[in-house]
Parts: sequence; structure tokens; C-alpha cells
Amino acid sequence: MTPAISVVIPALNEEGVIEPLLEQLTAARADEIIVVDGRSTDRTVEVASRYATVLRVAPSRAGQMNAGARASRSGVLLFLHADVQLGPHALDAIGAAMRDPEIVGGNFDVSYEGGDSAARLFTWINRIRRPYGFFYGDSGIFCRRTVFDALEGYREWPVMEDYDFARRLVKAGRMAYLDEPLRVSARRWRNGGFWSTVSSWFWIQSLYYAGVPPHRLARLYRHVR
Repeated sequence: MTPAISVVIPALNEEGVIEPLLEQLTAARADEIIVVDGRSTDRTVEVASRYATVLRVAPSRAGQMNAGARASRSGVLLFLHADVQLGPHALDAIGAAMRDPEIVGGNFDVSYEGGDSAARLFTWINRIRRPYGFFYGDSGIFCRRTVFDALEGYREWPVMEDYDFARRLVKAGRMAYLDEPLRVSARRWRNGGFWSTVSSWFWIQSLYYAGVPPHRLARLYRHVR
């Protein structure tokens, strides 16, 4: 039996990018769509309300995803960033994978938009790292609700909460690394600068492994909208 899937999307001032994803999920007949807004000051809530259940909570990506998970009704949770586009058979691919009771969760094959050297580099890096269980929230992490609850959800850190959850999820059991593509916006390095983005990513990752607390790492992280 194919399990129902609840899609949880944390959002903050995403009126310019969120509607295509919501249209796509609606067309795919997603079982449940929940947008968890972190007190946006633009039209994000207005746009999202046309397609999804909208929750409004304090801004914190981890806290927003946890709130969405608590409010959801399905046995499988899919966490998506607002600026991604799913492949045409993404939800079906999750359903097929989760029919195997040994699978605890998984993610998608990330492809960064743009077609330039930066997009190709980031796509290649993520593709190489993924089979070893190293990935981030922009890859469309999904998991069983029972596993999410057992892991106590996302740690409410200002950064690295998705990476931390991914590492704990990998250790919880077998993963489904789906070939279905997930297209990610290139706005981070286009708006923030390529070398600035690479440098920030390198230092945050390195200092995280060195044991620097996430609240201190957050000072190096630039939010890009």
C-alpha cells in the first residue's frame, strides 16, 4: 500500500518563488501541503493560502519544519525549500520507495539551475557526496513520521539543522536515494556571489566539524531571498 505524503515547506518572504512549487504539488495531487510561514512581510501567506494549509510561527527554519510535521496527518513527511521544482514523478517515486518497510527515508538528485560552471560544480559536488549520506535540506529530505518522531525532529539550530538531521536519518536505517531530479534555484550564489558562497559554505562546514556551536556559525551564514 502506498503511504500518504505530507509536504512541509518552511517559508520567509518567498512570494517571488513559492507559487510554481505549490502549483506543481497541487497538479500532482499531493495528499497534504503545509506552508509554515516565519512571519513574512511580503505576500507569501496570501499566495500560499490559495494552495496549502498555512501556519504562522516564529522565524526559525528548524522550528517551522517541526511545526509543520506536528500539524501534518500523513505517514510520510517530505520537506521542501520554497525555491525548488520537483521532477514530474517525484511523489510517485517516494510512494514506491516507501512501500519497502525497511526504507526509513531518502532524498532526490539535486540539479542546480542555470547551466553555468557554478551550477555544474555544485550539482557535481552534491551528487558525489549523496551516496555517502552527506546532503542538505535543499535535496528534498523525506522520511517516515515514526522515524521523524523517534529522532525528535530537527534540532532547532539557526544553521546546519538540515545536515544534522540528514546524518541522524542515515544512521536510522536504509535510505532511498532517488534518481528523480529536484531542481534548485541558483539565487544563493547569484545574489550572494559565487566565491562568497563557496567560502561561507567551506568555513561553516569546517567549523561545524571542529565543534563550533551552530549559534556561532550562524554569524557566517548569509540569508538570501
